[in-house]
Amino acid sequence: MKEEYSYFDEDPKKGTGFILTIIALLVFTIMGLGIDIDEYVQHEYLNIPRWYFYVIFTIDALMMIGLVLMFFYRKIGIFMFPALLILHFFMHNYYLSTFLYTDVTNLFLFTGFGMLAIIPKWKFFK
Repeated sequence: MKEEYSYFDEDPKKGTGFILTIIALLVFTIMGLGIDIDEYVQHEYLNIPRWYFYVIFTIDALMMIGLVLMFFYRKIGIFMFPALLILHFFMHNYYLSTFLYTDVTNLFLFTGFGMLAIIPKWKFFK
């Protein structure tokens, strides 16, 4: 009899791929935060309203919380992170006319590598 092979990991333990994916997403999220900090420092010169930074830094913080929730196997983090990432990208694009490659790369990492690490562990998410 042929043994059945499953592509899905049956172990709830966080493997190296899962942890490296979360770290890569965190690195690009921090890079986006760095860009936001640079813009804040120059906000008077660039004529960026102060309210924009309350919103964008809140989004940055919520993105990091989403990553922490993903690490602890919470489904809300999986939905929260990409939604906030897209909002972050569009806010930069609409209000500042900047195209953030860090956000595009982060979204690519989430959909590509993240899904390879997250989908096999889906049944462990609460």
